Amino acid sequence: MTIFAAFVIVPLGLLFLVPGLIINLIQLMLFIFVRPVSRSLYRRINTTVAELLWLELIWLVDWWAGIKINFYADAETLELLGKEHALVLCNHRGDIDWLIGWVMAQRSGCLGSTLTLMRNEAKYLPIIGWCMWFSEYIFLAKNWAKDENILKAALYNLKDFPTTFWLCLYVEGTRFTQQNLDAAKAYASLKGLPSPRNVLIPRTKDAQLENYFTNDVFSDLDVHHVGRPIKPLILQAISVVLNGEDHIFVCLSPGCCNFNNATSDPIHIKGLVNSYQKTSTRISSRQGLQVAFHF
Repeated sequence: MTIFAAFVIVPLGLLFLVPGLIINLIQLMLFIFVRPVSRSLYRRINTTVAELLWLELIWLVDWWAGIKINFYADAETLELLGKEHALVLCNHRGDIDWLIGWVMAQRSGCLGSTLTLMRNEAKYLPIIGWCMWFSEYIFLAKNWAKDENILKAALYNLKDFPTTFWLCLYVEGTRFTQQNLDAAKAYASLKGLPSPRNVLIPRTKDAQLENYFTNDVFSDLDVHHVGRPIKPLILQAISVVLNGEDHIFVCLSPGCCNFNNATSDPIHIKGLVNSYQKTSTRISSRQGLQVAFHF
């Protein structure tokens, strides 16, 4: 079994590492020779180059794992996705929820221009971290004295981004765990807020992002709150591989999806799917249509 696994893992690893280093080298050349001349041209080219690397990970979901993802959304949401900038607010419950998000970004036509706020250490990761740095991901030190100026500069620079982009923000500020949930409940009780069950309470510094967004970058319709059932994504992925199907719920406005009181009970999940199908469009993961996501 170990030998068989090596025959699978080693080729897949080389398939990612070698092209990844080549892509990083191309990005370095673009950064040195193209960006000083035209930042807009650099961004357009780099968006395509970065997407080549991210598509390798999308391939793992689509073809290697054979995961089928069903997106449920209303017509208005489908019409807007991929056509304008979006601030995507996500919660962080599993190890691969970001990868599911990338699948959706790819379907929406903005995978190469999908950005997010990351820990500063991530930019030192070979291949992936370097690609993110060249793609202008926002890296934070988790120190507001430093991060405030970093955010101001980064968000200001996005005003002239030449292509449609998604800026993904994990407003909870950390991974969903029982310990963090208990802390969130204690804070909610102290502040007189509703007690959370499946989400954490966003950190106040994250909420200050709205101070830096102007209407020429994000309109009200551009802000997408993201929601999904509470089963951790890593368990969903295992279930998906066995069952061959997963369900993602899509909402345009904050009030149309409320997963704070959802449960992971299969009957409850099936009920959500059935109720959503009455007013939404069901899309196969390989139709290549524009879709969005709400955690």
